[in-house]
Amino acid sequence: MITLRPAQARGTANFGWLDSRHTFSFGEYYDPNHIGFADLRVINEDKVTAGQGFGTHGHRDMEIISYVLEGALEHKDSIGTGSVIHPGDVQRMSAGKGIYHSEFNASKTDPVHFLQIWILPEQKGIDPGYEQKHFTDAEKLGKLRLVGSRDGRDGSVTIHQNVDLYAGLLQDGDTVNYAIAPNRSIWLQVARGSVQLNGQTLTAGDGAAIAQESALTLVGNSEKAEVLLFDMAA
Repeated sequence: MITLRPAQARGTANFGWLDSRHTFSFGEYYDPNHIGFADLRVINEDKVTAGQGFGTHGHRDMEIISYVLEGALEHKDSIGTGSVIHPGDVQRMSAGKGIYHSEFNASKTDPVHFLQIWILPEQKGIDPGYEQKHFTDAEKLGKLRLVGSRDGRDGSVTIHQNVDLYAGLLQDGDTVNYAIAPNRSIWLQVARGSVQLNGQTLTAGDGAAIAQESALTLVGNSEKAEVLLFDMAA
């Protein structure tokens, strides 16, 4: 069964410096039918104007992933990490028993466009941590590249949950087949462009909850579509 979550149905928040779209309930946006999916709790598509950002604030017991689509995102946290996240980078911050951090647009002239993703951890109270890795377009072109996993295999970042996170870049006509193991749930998020998912068209911002399916076929519909696929315990 495939259940679409259209981009235009998402929650919205606009503070001038921040234009955000919420796939699941977040902040002042609450929809009891869209609290999360499996262990996936948040997918926010954020656009932050030049020189602006989120001041220092705290998190606990959450795996937080930042995925930049355009621009550069500057990160600082209370465990001493300071970095700038660019397109192709995958950043994982484990909030664990408590962490403070800030996120700012690293540019004084250009906006930054990114996805912020929260995944529920399999264990509460772990030590906070940070990891960032870069994956080239070539690694993702015409395929799904593992970028996050519980065991950090194949050079992916480590996520403290039973989840495999893939990123893919699909040009027009590119086809990717994905076999789904028993007792797994899949979420597909289209970050940009357009794809066909088992014959259904999804465009930028659309998501899809996939359960009780044995396989997926993704076909690129645009010059360069970008997708994230979450494979999680059902």
